[in-house]
Amino acid sequence: MPAPLPEAVADELTRLVRRWQALPLDQALSFSAPVRALAQQYAAARHPGIPLPDLGPAVLPDQLTVVLYDALAAGDVTPAAAHADLVGLRRTLSARPNAGSRPVE
Repeated sequence: MPAPLPEAVADELTRLVRRWQALPLDQALSFSAPVRALAQQYAAARHPGIPLPDLGPAVLPDQLTVVLYDALAAGDVTPAAAHADLVGLRRTLSARPNAGSRPVE
């Protein structure tokens, strides 16, 4: 059983996943690239040159969760850096597509 995530990281991951699940499909598709990029960044720290499979937007939060656990357990990312990454990604998801960086209320 994997070690639990640090509380701040777990809380932010939960917020991110809930935000992702609330996105309409067209927005999830348009925001897939930054989520995949972060998941790939974590995966590449342990397995450089091996791309994550593209399993579609419904699976992206799960892929990110798995590689985040792995990266933290291996010491490839610090909890503070992971938290900052997740906050930034969630804020990206809260921006309206083609509307700059204004958050959705």
